[in-house]
Amino acid sequence: MSQVQALRAPTRVDMALMLLTAIIWASAFVAIRVAVPEAGPVWLAAIRVGLGFAVLLPYAIWRGMVWPASRRQWRLIGGMAVLNMVIPFCLIAWAGKTLDAGVLSLLMGTGPFLALIGSHILTDDDRLTPRKLVSVILGFGGILVVVGPSAVAGLGAGSLEAKLAALGASLCYVTAGLLIRKIDMPPVRLACLALGLGTAALIPIALITSGAPPTGLSAATIGALIYLGVFPTGLAYIMRFHLIRTIGYTRFSLSINLIPVFGVGLGVLILGEPLSLTLIAALALVLAGLFVAGGGKRASLSETGGSA
Repeated sequence: MSQVQALRAPTRVDMALMLLTAIIWASAFVAIRVAVPEAGPVWLAAIRVGLGFAVLLPYAIWRGMVWPASRRQWRLIGGMAVLNMVIPFCLIAWAGKTLDAGVLSLLMGTGPFLALIGSHILTDDDRLTPRKLVSVILGFGGILVVVGPSAVAGLGAGSLEAKLAALGASLCYVTAGLLIRKIDMPPVRLACLALGLGTAALIPIALITSGAPPTGLSAATIGALIYLGVFPTGLAYIMRFHLIRTIGYTRFSLSINLIPVFGVGLGVLILGEPLSLTLIAALALVLAGLFVAGGGKRASLSETGGSA
């Protein structure tokens, strides 16, 4: 039977990894905008997951592939792969066809709240505390600032099915995150196996829903797909699995709030959009939430679930 790793207070390295993960995931939206017109949403998901698997596989083989020790572990990993990649990738792509980016970011920003509730109910050492609640409220406040009043007003417009799809994707990520701590496997090899299972599921789905793989792709699309596979899918998933197992999903989920903030920030750097006080205020709120969640080195065991 696998042993669940005890949680600890986030260190500076953990915080840096959370920031890096959020930046990488935010950059994925730029790559997706480049690749999706030619590749299509479902094939884009299949290709990026397949490339992520191909990138991690040599390392996993070199280190010695670790296989699940029981049918229960196989079921957990299979369920985590479906909830972490297959379903949310498809739901987000479908919802993004009709929802504005701000509304989509706002709905995806519900993840930390769902994680706070799910972790409190389903785990013994990642419970709801006043510190965590304040950190989640600060982080969500940052999202509200960066997406603006128009996104809040936009919640009353558009397809109800698309909004439910976005919320469903967020719920999938939370559920998958809670499953990760129940799986006793090194993060890189766990990510590799999950990406392999995700690839095996997404390719048939892409063939059924979108036909043959896209051909004649431009150099920009190929480059975007390679980037998506190596960084937002391969590298970011390793960091995600590592952080969830060490600091808990409630704290890690706060990095989700940084994604829309960094997404706007990348628009400033890459697209030359103006840097606004709104963006600075949003970033300050989200970082304040992360700081509160960390609680410093003096955080109590009752809040961290383990030693620092």
